Amino acid sequence: MQTVIVLDLGGQHNQHLVRRIRSAGVYCEIMPYSTDIERIKALNPIAIIFAGGRNSVLDTCSLTPSILNLGIPILGIGYGAQLIAHITGGYIGKNNTPLVNAQSLELCLASPLFDGIPSGSATDFPLTVHIGELPKGFSSLATTSNHPFAAFANEQKRIYGIEFSLEQYEYTNQIINNFLYKIIEAKGDWTMANFVASMTAKIRQKVGNKSVLCAMSGGVDSAVAAALVYRAVGSQLTSVLVDHGLMRKNECQEVIKVFRDGLGMNLILVDAEERFLAKLAGVSDPETKRKIIGNEFIRVFEDEGKKLGKVDFLVQGTIYPDIIESGFEGAELVKSHHNVGGLPSVIDFEEIIEPLRDLFKDEVRQVGFELGLPKEVVMRQPFPGPGLGIRVIGDITKDKLDLLRDADAILREEIALAGLNEQIWQYFAVLTNMKSVGVTADKRTYDYTLALRAVTSIDAMTAEWVRIPYPVLEKISTRISNECKGINRIVYDITSKPPATIEWE
Repeated sequence: MQTVIVLDLGGQHNQHLVRRIRSAGVYCEIMPYSTDIERIKALNPIAIIFAGGRNSVLDTCSLTPSILNLGIPILGIGYGAQLIAHITGGYIGKNNTPLVNAQSLELCLASPLFDGIPSGSATDFPLTVHIGELPKGFSSLATTSNHPFAAFANEQKRIYGIEFSLEQYEYTNQIINNFLYKIIEAKGDWTMANFVASMTAKIRQKVGNKSVLCAMSGGVDSAVAAALVYRAVGSQLTSVLVDHGLMRKNECQEVIKVFRDGLGMNLILVDAEERFLAKLAGVSDPETKRKIIGNEFIRVFEDEGKKLGKVDFLVQGTIYPDIIESGFEGAELVKSHHNVGGLPSVIDFEEIIEPLRDLFKDEVRQVGFELGLPKEVVMRQPFPGPGLGIRVIGDITKDKLDLLRDADAILREEIALAGLNEQIWQYFAVLTNMKSVGVTADKRTYDYTLALRAVTSIDAMTAEWVRIPYPVLEKISTRISNECKGINRIVYDITSKPPATIEWE
């Protein structure tokens, strides 16, 4: 499988670039800029992309020039383009004139990178410095009134730079496709059918005749992971659904109906509510919660594995956004996902199998359909492994969880009745730790505030809040405040990701 490597230099949109490349049919991985050059060579990439970053090349230079001598096509974007110019002998100067957005990009030299793109398109330069002089062997491909080298290249070495931001550029996909198919001449072999075939063979080879335990949460990721491993090893797989007391209302019964009764998998239900709540008692910090839940998950699976005899492998539904947000290989930590940063250092399994760890959420869903899973499973509402443990802000008690379960069930019921359940990517309720004064039945109350959250997304890396019609919100609010004793105020979260994350904790 052909691979493109995106070296992460700290830009907030670098994950989106990876998604665009994959959507174009080429497998792409994001790696820290500090990745050893020998490791990069070992991956045998067909191209390397220096992505955007927050720093200035005048303050720091993060890459060694030797990476440009690998004979591999390279594309630099924004800060990445300036790095190419800087480490090859170009001149980088500070901008002395005010920055002007939406500058007109004028093409000045024919290049396959700009095939099909007209001269005069609008570009954005969110930069405090600019390339003032190109290094020897490079030519300008495009200019603007403020940037004489808005795009440049050494066509012989197949090294290209685009100084402007691609994120809002109207021809972003065209540039990416030109780079992939006209410069690199990629095969376009990244499809979910190829992925399923390849991963099935890898799992079958790794497992052999040994036994496998799958950690089921009821969410899409663990369901698809279980189905993929089941295709590879069949009856060697036992799936365990842990009721940690943090599930949604009727969640366990629904999971059993679909996977045990419907798909015929060997699924064991473990009642571990008291065990988890005892560990979480008095814990308010979200990072600590995630780590406790992740650690206890492993311990429960170890205990269940011992009951079954020797179990060699543990399967988890870890996906790519989990890895990235958990601070992969030195990248900035957003939050520790229970199945990544929350894992204990020692586990009683030969190995953890994470067949989906390189996939974004939309790719996971495509794999689910490729495996023949029913729509109600594949399009199931995303649900975090830590469950309601990260949707109760502050300390966790059974009473709070039961209150949130009832409120969340009302939200989901009303969204479905309004016909919005297939239009909204994810929607849920959060029990905040804030209380406020209210009036119920002419009596003063001092109860919790409940937050509602609904977002649309493709890959879970970005999300937009949903404009739920006011009458629907009004009905949800009225029902929750009337039917859920202990909640007297409802608020709606209208924050996108970024700056927020999808979950509150």
